[in-house]
Amino acid sequence: MNPKEFFINRGSDSMGLLYLVGVFALVGLVYLLLGFPVHRRITDTHELALQSFPKVAIQAKSAYVYDVRTKTVLYAKNENARLPLASLTKIMSAVVAEDLSPLYSTITIRPEALEADGDSGLLRDEEWSLKNLLDFSLVTSSNDGMRAVALALGALNRSSSTPEAIVEDFVREMNKKAGALGLNNTYFWNETGLDLASATLPSTKPEAIQEGAYGSARDVAVLVEYVIESHPEILAATREATSIFYSRESHAHLAKNTNILVGELPGLLGSKTGYTTAAGGNLVVALDPEIGRPIVIAILGSTNTGRFEDMRRLVNATLNYISEN
Repeated sequence: MNPKEFFINRGSDSMGLLYLVGVFALVGLVYLLLGFPVHRRITDTHELALQSFPKVAIQAKSAYVYDVRTKTVLYAKNENARLPLASLTKIMSAVVAEDLSPLYSTITIRPEALEADGDSGLLRDEEWSLKNLLDFSLVTSSNDGMRAVALALGALNRSSSTPEAIVEDFVREMNKKAGALGLNNTYFWNETGLDLASATLPSTKPEAIQEGAYGSARDVAVLVEYVIESHPEILAATREATSIFYSRESHAHLAKNTNILVGELPGLLGSKTGYTTAAGGNLVVALDPEIGRPIVIAILGSTNTGRFEDMRRLVNATLNYISEN
């Protein structure tokens, strides 16, 4: 090859390289400029999913149906509204308890725990494994059981703290966990979700709002998604209508599930009920009607009985949707 041909070929190669660089730069610029439209197209797909979901009328103020496998919202009603959580709070309490202590650790039922509203049959100074007490408390929605957990695990490094300070420390961990999980519409005032007396509320909190915790249907679904993917054992006991749990002293405690639908729900992975005056009726369930396709359905602000009818309607609509998609 003579020198002239060499430089001509090198010039052609350089032009080709510059052309390729220009193409890549143009593609990058297009993606940059079209970032918002691309996001809008994703949103449009989400809207199509909502539109294809069967029409359903529910009493609840807020609801959310989420397909965990496809990361698709199947149904949403006021999903980001902040509403009282009632005993759905106990799901986060159980998550934090597992973060703080091994499940085989021993929890003693302190007298202060038995002061919580409701009597689930726990005995003073009775000893439980953390696992059994969490299961019992979630199945029966036991306030004294979850208070006993908070008293045992809160402020572990400050043994001289008052019971109030210990529980506050435990609840602080719950709010930290909510932040870590991105539950931006969720906040906990206590570990049970029980309504608060106005006299116990901070002066900056309106007295008309007396919930023990608030959150959104979407946040509840995100929390349950986290549980079934990372800590499925937390809700495993809630699949059963009735169970018997034993304390370390071999005292038998019958646990009747507060979710009356457990026998009706296909592929039930877990559930939790909640009801207070401020909250009305709440219910969240995780189902796997098809192997490997978990669905989370969260309902907030229904009535004591209406939450179960709302859930039946949403489950049936979900099954119809899945069968056609």
